[in-house]
Amino acid sequence: MVVTATEFKANFGKYLELITKEDIFIARNGKTVAKVVNPQVSAVDILRGMLGGNSYGIDMDSLREERLLKYENNV
Repeated sequence: MVVTATEFKANFGKYLELITKEDIFIARNGKTVAKVVNPQVSAVDILRGMLGGNSYGIDMDSLREERLLKYENNV
C-alpha cells in the first residue's frame, strides 16, 4: 500500500493496524521515502513459506555459507 506522508501522519493508528497485514510505502512529492514493515515477519519466514518449509533441502547453514562465498568473491 502506498500513502502520502500527510495521510500517514494524520491516520497513524489506522496504519499501525494495517502494518500487520501488509507493508506500507510512504510517499512525499510523488517519491517513495520510506517503507514500514511488520517486525514480526522476517525474510527467512517469507522464504520458508515460499519454499514450502524445507522441502528443497535448504537449511540455514547452507544459506549462510552461500552468502559468505558471494561476499568473499566480491571483496
